[in-house]
Amino acid sequence: MNLGTPSSAIEMLTELKRLVKDISDVEVFIAPPFTAIATVVDFLKDTNLNIGAQNMYYEEYGAFTGEISPIFLKEMGVTHIIIGHSERRTLFNETDELINKKLKKALEVGLIPIVCIGENLQERKEGKTKTIIKKQFEFSFKGLSKTELEKTIIAYEPIWAIGTGKTATPEQAEEIHLYIRDLIGDYYGDGIANNVRIQYGGSIKPDNARALFNKENIDGGLVGGASLNPQSFFKIIDAAKKSS
Repeated sequence: MNLGTPSSAIEMLTELKRLVKDISDVEVFIAPPFTAIATVVDFLKDTNLNIGAQNMYYEEYGAFTGEISPIFLKEMGVTHIIIGHSERRTLFNETDELINKKLKKALEVGLIPIVCIGENLQERKEGKTKTIIKKQFEFSFKGLSKTELEKTIIAYEPIWAIGTGKTATPEQAEEIHLYIRDLIGDYYGDGIANNVRIQYGGSIKPDNARALFNKENIDGGLVGGASLNPQSFFKIIDAAKKSS
Protein backbone atom coordinates (compact mmCIF):
# COMPACT_ATOMS: atom_id res chain seq x y z
CA MET A 1 0.00 0.00 0.00
CA ASN A 2 2.60 2.47 -1.27
CA LEU A 3 2.81 4.88 -4.24
CA GLY A 4 -0.92 4.52 -4.75
CA THR A 5 -1.63 8.05 -5.94
CA PRO A 6 -1.14 8.65 -9.65
CA SER A 7 1.37 11.44 -9.01
CA SER A 8 3.57 9.37 -6.68
CA ALA A 9 3.50 6.41 -9.05
CA ILE A 10 4.50 8.56 -12.02
CA GLU A 11 7.31 10.20 -10.03
CA MET A 12 8.85 6.81 -9.28
CA LEU A 13 8.26 5.34 -12.74
CA THR A 14 9.66 8.32 -14.65
CA GLU A 15 13.15 7.44 -13.48
CA LEU A 16 12.63 3.68 -13.68
CA LYS A 17 11.40 3.93 -17.26
CA ARG A 18 14.59 5.80 -18.18
CA LEU A 19 16.81 3.28 -16.40
CA VAL A 20 15.30 0.16 -18.00
CA LYS A 21 14.77 1.46 -21.53
CA ASP A 22 17.58 -0.73 -22.88
CA ILE A 23 16.68 -3.86 -20.88
CA SER A 24 15.39 -6.47 -23.28
CA ASP A 25 16.25 -9.88 -21.84
CA VAL A 26 14.65 -9.58 -18.39
CA GLU A 27 10.89 -9.59 -17.96
CA VAL A 28 9.79 -6.89 -15.51
CA PHE A 29 6.32 -6.16 -14.17
CA ILE A 30 5.10 -3.44 -11.83
CA ALA A 31 2.19 -4.12 -9.44
CA PRO A 32 0.87 -0.77 -8.17
CA PRO A 33 -2.15 -0.34 -5.89
CA PHE A 34 -5.49 -0.43 -7.71
CA THR A 35 -5.81 3.36 -7.49
CA ALA A 36 -2.75 3.89 -9.70
CA ILE A 37 -3.19 1.10 -12.25
CA ALA A 38 -4.98 3.10 -14.95
CA THR A 39 -2.40 5.88 -14.78
CA VAL A 40 0.51 3.44 -14.79
CA VAL A 41 -0.86 1.46 -17.76
CA ASP A 42 -1.10 4.66 -19.78
CA PHE A 43 2.30 5.93 -18.67
CA LEU A 44 4.10 2.69 -19.49
CA LYS A 45 2.50 1.95 -22.84
CA ASP A 46 5.08 1.26 -25.56
CA THR A 47 7.70 0.33 -22.93
CA ASN A 48 9.21 -3.01 -21.92
CA LEU A 49 7.45 -2.93 -18.52
CA ASN A 50 4.37 -5.04 -17.81
CA ILE A 51 1.62 -4.17 -15.34
CA GLY A 52 0.44 -6.43 -12.53
CA ALA A 53 -2.08 -6.14 -9.72
CA GLN A 54 -1.68 -7.16 -6.09
CA ASN A 55 -4.93 -9.08 -5.64
CA MET A 56 -8.25 -10.03 -7.28
CA TYR A 57 -11.48 -11.85 -6.56
CA TYR A 58 -12.48 -15.17 -8.07
CA GLU A 59 -15.79 -13.95 -9.51
CA GLU A 60 -16.06 -11.75 -12.61
CA TYR A 61 -19.18 -9.77 -11.65
CA GLY A 62 -21.73 -9.61 -8.85
CA ALA A 63 -22.63 -8.40 -5.39
CA PHE A 64 -19.13 -8.53 -3.90
CA THR A 65 -18.71 -5.01 -2.55
CA GLY A 66 -15.10 -3.90 -2.22
CA GLU A 67 -13.65 -6.69 -4.35
CA ILE A 68 -11.91 -6.36 -7.73
CA SER A 69 -12.90 -8.46 -10.73
CA PRO A 70 -10.13 -9.99 -12.85
CA ILE A 71 -12.10 -8.86 -15.89
CA PHE A 72 -11.81 -5.23 -14.76
CA LEU A 73 -8.05 -5.64 -14.38
CA LYS A 74 -7.63 -7.41 -17.71
CA GLU A 75 -9.55 -4.72 -19.60
CA MET A 76 -7.46 -2.00 -17.95
CA GLY A 77 -4.29 -3.54 -19.38
CA VAL A 78 -3.08 -5.65 -16.46
CA THR A 79 -1.14 -8.76 -17.54
CA HIS A 80 0.05 -10.26 -14.22
CA ILE A 81 -1.71 -10.90 -10.92
CA ILE A 82 -0.20 -11.66 -7.50
CA ILE A 83 -2.23 -14.31 -5.68
CA GLY A 84 -1.86 -15.47 -2.08
CA HIS A 85 0.81 -13.01 -1.00
CA SER A 86 1.89 -13.80 2.56
CA GLU A 87 0.21 -10.63 3.82
CA ARG A 88 -3.08 -11.76 2.25
CA ARG A 89 -2.65 -15.14 3.93
CA THR A 90 -1.65 -13.84 7.37
CA LEU A 91 -3.50 -10.50 7.71
CA PHE A 92 -6.64 -11.37 5.76
CA ASN A 93 -6.82 -15.10 6.49
CA GLU A 94 -6.78 -16.21 2.86
CA THR A 95 -6.79 -20.00 2.67
CA ASP A 96 -5.25 -22.32 0.11
CA GLU A 97 -8.76 -23.12 -1.08
CA LEU A 98 -9.55 -19.44 -1.73
CA ILE A 99 -6.20 -18.96 -3.46
CA ASN A 100 -6.97 -21.98 -5.64
CA LYS A 101 -10.23 -20.37 -6.79
CA LYS A 102 -8.45 -17.10 -7.59
CA LEU A 103 -5.71 -18.94 -9.47
CA LYS A 104 -8.15 -20.86 -11.65
CA LYS A 105 -10.13 -17.71 -12.46
CA ALA A 106 -6.97 -15.75 -13.31
CA LEU A 107 -5.93 -18.45 -15.77
CA GLU A 108 -9.44 -18.61 -17.19
CA VAL A 109 -9.48 -14.90 -18.06
CA GLY A 110 -5.90 -14.87 -19.38
CA LEU A 111 -3.94 -13.23 -16.58
CA ILE A 112 -0.48 -14.54 -15.63
CA PRO A 113 -0.67 -15.57 -11.94
CA ILE A 114 2.19 -15.27 -9.48
CA VAL A 115 1.20 -17.56 -6.61
CA CYS A 116 3.00 -17.10 -3.30
CA ILE A 117 3.84 -19.90 -0.88
CA GLY A 118 6.08 -19.95 2.17
CA GLU A 119 6.52 -20.68 5.85
CA ASN A 120 6.60 -18.43 8.92
CA LEU A 121 9.42 -18.19 11.47
CA GLN A 122 7.86 -20.61 13.96
CA GLU A 123 7.32 -23.21 11.25
CA ARG A 124 10.92 -22.88 10.10
CA LYS A 125 12.24 -23.18 13.67
CA GLU A 126 10.17 -26.34 14.13
CA GLY A 127 11.54 -27.87 10.95
CA LYS A 128 8.15 -27.78 9.21
CA THR A 129 9.15 -25.74 6.16
CA LYS A 130 8.81 -28.53 3.60
CA THR A 131 5.61 -29.84 5.19
CA ILE A 132 4.02 -26.38 4.92
CA ILE A 133 5.27 -25.87 1.36
CA LYS A 134 3.89 -29.26 0.28
CA LYS A 135 0.47 -28.55 1.82
CA GLN A 136 0.28 -25.11 0.21
CA PHE A 137 1.33 -26.54 -3.14
CA GLU A 138 -1.16 -29.41 -3.03
CA PHE A 139 -4.15 -27.25 -2.15
CA SER A 140 -3.32 -23.92 -3.81
CA PHE A 141 -2.65 -25.63 -7.15
CA LYS A 142 -5.27 -28.37 -6.82
CA GLY A 143 -6.90 -29.39 -10.09
CA LEU A 144 -4.54 -27.48 -12.41
CA SER A 145 -3.66 -29.11 -15.71
CA LYS A 146 -0.08 -29.32 -16.92
CA THR A 147 -0.74 -26.52 -19.39
CA GLU A 148 -2.23 -24.29 -16.69
CA LEU A 149 0.68 -24.89 -14.31
CA GLU A 150 3.18 -23.98 -17.04
CA LYS A 151 1.42 -20.62 -17.36
CA THR A 152 1.75 -20.00 -13.62
CA ILE A 153 4.67 -18.38 -11.79
CA ILE A 154 5.41 -19.56 -8.25
CA ALA A 155 6.97 -17.22 -5.71
CA TYR A 156 8.64 -18.71 -2.64
CA GLU A 157 8.15 -16.22 0.18
CA PRO A 158 9.72 -17.15 3.51
CA ILE A 159 7.38 -15.05 5.66
CA TRP A 160 10.07 -14.61 8.29
CA ALA A 161 12.21 -12.75 5.75
CA ILE A 162 9.61 -10.27 4.46
CA GLY A 163 9.99 -6.71 5.68
CA THR A 164 12.17 -7.88 8.55
CA GLY A 165 15.55 -7.17 7.02
CA LYS A 166 16.30 -10.88 7.30
CA THR A 167 16.89 -12.79 4.10
CA ALA A 168 17.19 -16.47 3.43
CA THR A 169 20.73 -17.20 2.37
CA PRO A 170 21.10 -18.10 -1.30
CA GLU A 171 21.66 -21.70 -0.17
CA GLN A 172 18.50 -21.74 1.98
CA ALA A 173 16.45 -20.24 -0.85
CA GLU A 174 17.90 -22.64 -3.42
CA GLU A 175 17.10 -25.64 -1.19
CA ILE A 176 13.41 -24.75 -1.07
CA HIS A 177 13.24 -23.74 -4.73
CA LEU A 178 14.66 -27.15 -5.62
CA TYR A 179 12.14 -28.80 -3.29
CA ILE A 180 9.28 -26.95 -5.02
CA ARG A 181 10.60 -27.98 -8.43
CA ASP A 182 10.82 -31.58 -7.25
CA LEU A 183 7.22 -31.37 -6.01
CA ILE A 184 6.14 -30.17 -9.44
CA GLY A 185 8.06 -33.06 -10.95
CA ASP A 186 6.31 -35.54 -8.67
CA TYR A 187 2.85 -34.27 -9.63
CA TYR A 188 3.33 -33.11 -13.21
CA GLY A 189 6.58 -34.61 -14.51
CA ASP A 190 10.11 -33.29 -14.87
CA GLY A 191 9.41 -31.58 -18.20
CA ILE A 192 6.78 -29.34 -16.62
CA ALA A 193 8.94 -28.82 -13.53
CA ASN A 194 11.79 -27.48 -15.63
CA ASN A 195 9.49 -25.03 -17.41
CA VAL A 196 7.76 -23.46 -14.39
CA ARG A 197 9.28 -20.19 -13.23
CA ILE A 198 9.98 -20.08 -9.50
CA GLN A 199 10.80 -16.67 -8.05
CA TYR A 200 12.24 -15.75 -4.66
CA GLY A 201 10.35 -13.17 -2.61
CA GLY A 202 11.92 -12.43 0.74
CA SER A 203 13.70 -9.09 1.21
CA ILE A 204 15.55 -9.05 -2.10
CA LYS A 205 17.95 -6.11 -2.16
CA PRO A 206 20.61 -4.88 -4.58
CA ASP A 207 23.36 -6.39 -2.46
CA ASN A 208 21.94 -9.94 -2.40
CA ALA A 209 20.08 -10.17 -5.71
CA ARG A 210 22.97 -11.42 -7.84
CA ALA A 211 23.85 -14.24 -5.42
CA LEU A 212 20.21 -15.34 -5.31
CA PHE A 213 19.66 -15.15 -9.06
CA ASN A 214 22.83 -17.13 -9.75
CA LYS A 215 21.29 -20.19 -8.12
CA GLU A 216 20.10 -22.81 -10.58
CA ASN A 217 16.49 -23.01 -9.43
CA ILE A 218 15.83 -19.33 -8.68
CA ASP A 219 14.27 -17.82 -11.80
CA GLY A 220 13.69 -14.25 -10.64
CA GLY A 221 12.35 -12.19 -7.79
CA LEU A 222 9.14 -10.84 -6.34
CA VAL A 223 10.53 -7.59 -4.99
CA GLY A 224 8.91 -5.70 -2.12
CA GLY A 225 10.31 -2.63 -0.39
CA ALA A 226 13.35 -2.36 -2.65
CA SER A 227 11.06 -1.80 -5.64
CA LEU A 228 9.80 1.51 -4.24
CA ASN A 229 13.09 3.19 -5.09
CA PRO A 230 13.81 3.23 -8.84
CA GLN A 231 17.58 3.07 -8.36
CA SER A 232 17.50 0.04 -6.06
CA PHE A 233 14.88 -1.70 -8.20
CA PHE A 234 16.97 -1.15 -11.31
CA LYS A 235 20.03 -2.65 -9.60
CA ILE A 236 17.99 -5.80 -8.91
CA ILE A 237 16.80 -5.91 -12.52
CA ASP A 238 20.39 -5.45 -13.65
CA ALA A 239 21.46 -8.32 -11.37
CA ALA A 240 18.89 -10.52 -13.10
CA LYS A 241 20.24 -9.47 -16.49
CA LYS A 242 23.82 -10.28 -15.51
CA SER A 243 22.87 -13.67 -14.10
CA SER A 244 20.68 -14.73 -17.04
